[in-house]
Amino acid sequence: MEPCIQLRNLTKDFDSPSAGTIRAVDGIDLDVGPGEIVALLGPNGAGKTSTIDLILGFIEPTAGDVAVFGRTPRQAVAEGRVSAVLQTGGLLRDLTVRETVELLASIHQAPTGPGSDPVADVLERTGLTGRADRLVKVCSGGEQQRLRFALALLADPDLLLLDEPTAGMDVDARQSFWAAMNVEADRGRTIVFATHYLQEAEDFARRTVLLSGGRIVADGPTARSGAGPRAALSGPGWPPIASTTRSRPFAACPTFAGWPPTAID
Repeated sequence: MEPCIQLRNLTKDFDSPSAGTIRAVDGIDLDVGPGEIVALLGPNGAGKTSTIDLILGFIEPTAGDVAVFGRTPRQAVAEGRVSAVLQTGGLLRDLTVRETVELLASIHQAPTGPGSDPVADVLERTGLTGRADRLVKVCSGGEQQRLRFALALLADPDLLLLDEPTAGMDVDARQSFWAAMNVEADRGRTIVFATHYLQEAEDFARRTVLLSGGRIVADGPTARSGAGPRAALSGPGWPPIASTTRSRPFAACPTFAGWPPTAID
């Protein structure tokens, strides 16, 4: 079966006037199959957002290849097979929640059928029906993220990409967001999300890919106990030496000290 995402030797460099060339993504090889729920887990600067941006076609790789459903990222997005929930941006503050969804539905020609109402459908699925007439500018951060989630669902995508989707949310908002996301996972969507919250990876992902310094340190099933990501982040040696950071199962991964920080737990 064709992977949803296929990355081969994916590399991305950025030029900085003060620091010279910075390698944000360093030779990543990764396949994500249909129906997987994958967490890209790591501290700030690990390469999570750059990897998501490459998969979405926002930026071009310095080297290596990206295929999404066997196509270029931009082709897959244009076909409506891929949607994203990003950290910020993309919302018009003076529109209501409903007007925002209606606007994007008209642009994307959201799927319709006899008696169907895609706007009402995505508002219901993201828990925003009761907030539909509220102006975006007075919505909480959690409500705005749920609105971005509703917009991402309009095209009925096969793949959802989420970049730190709950950053800045309080505990209740985070739980509400993931409850809605769990429903979409049960529908069979492929979901890939970047997070630095270890608990989110353990609670939601079925597979966790641990990143450090733009490389994959470990890649394996998310265990709720034992040799999962928490076990891989609880000893001496973090961050790992760059020359040894190749993909390996969590059970074979060296243990690291000092990460996750207290705030993540």
